[in-house]
Amino acid sequence: TMFTEEETEEMLYFADIDKFPDEYVEKNGKKYYTGKQIFSLLIPEDMNLEYKAKICRKCDVCLKEKCPDDAYVVIKNGKLVRGVIDGSTFKARSRSLFLSKLVRMYGNGAAREFIDKGTKLLLWALMKKGLTTGIDDSDIPTEASERIERILKEGEKKVEKLIRIYESGELEPLPGRTTRETLESKIMQVLSEARDKAGEIAEKHLGMNRHAVIMARTGAKGNVLDLTQIAASLGQMSVRGERLSRGYGERSLSHYRKGEIGAKSQGFVAHSFKKGLNPREFFFHAMGGREGLVDTAVRTAQSGYMQRRLMNALQDLRVEYNGVVKDQERVVQFRYGEDGVDPSKSEYGKSVDIDWVIYKNLKSEAI
Repeated sequence: TMFTEEETEEMLYFADIDKFPDEYVEKNGKKYYTGKQIFSLLIPEDMNLEYKAKICRKCDVCLKEKCPDDAYVVIKNGKLVRGVIDGSTFKARSRSLFLSKLVRMYGNGAAREFIDKGTKLLLWALMKKGLTTGIDDSDIPTEASERIERILKEGEKKVEKLIRIYESGELEPLPGRTTRETLESKIMQVLSEARDKAGEIAEKHLGMNRHAVIMARTGAKGNVLDLTQIAASLGQMSVRGERLSRGYGERSLSHYRKGEIGAKSQGFVAHSFKKGLNPREFFFHAMGGREGLVDTAVRTAQSGYMQRRLMNALQDLRVEYNGVVKDQERVVQFRYGEDGVDPSKSEYGKSVDIDWVIYKNLKSEAI
């Protein structure tokens, strides 16, 4: 993305950034600034870092700097040389390597300033450039829809074959499981594979030029599974990790025969949101969705009560000046956590990130 000198000035003023990029691109006698050059103003001048962006497809062989999606981020001496800035840079939940290094190397103040100014910068870009999504963002060619339909039908046929083997008594039970549990496990595996293959076909035709795909791939909102369910198929609905078998006597709904355990009768939804669900599929989907609502309500109460019990049980404990954990009279631990490492300053469980220390020293020598 290129910005004119006037746009860049307005953007930097809006974001409270008081300096201009050193480099620019000249076109038709006018100065233009790239998004990477502007974003580099937020990065500390001596920072060197390499990591994979959220849009990384996790290829078998990483091409690094030659990545066709520009998913390999390279920062040299505070300059964003290549790569895409997405959820992996800004989101704390995504174990952001950039943010964690910024906090550990430059302190909380530098991280706060980066988030504040970076957010304003992005807000300006959204106001001026915009990001919209429409129903056509999930359109796929007729050929792709037909391939998806064939894959899902093949999956249903495999399920029917498994049921016939089970009913004939020839199904070999998995270790520690009954034949019925083995059947259910294999059916879930077959239908899951069918949906994944359908999703892969849909994803190939949903390019990065569509805003809904950009949102999902960059970690802004949603994920690729949501796009799969919109464009390809919802797949198997489940409650507590199992197919939907409860409801009426020996069947999930009164529309099916007693004892029927086929794919569609136990919650497999072949249609996508785009094509629309039939009444039975809609009901199965509501069963799966209700579990999420109940879980949310129950989990909140359980976790709140657990926190209360832990706080009351541990409120007498304190870490002394020498690292010993004590209550009023007793020594509970000679070293906090047995290793004396502060979790807020550790590297995701490791007291020292050896890989980062080696990388930093090698880079500094090369520079």
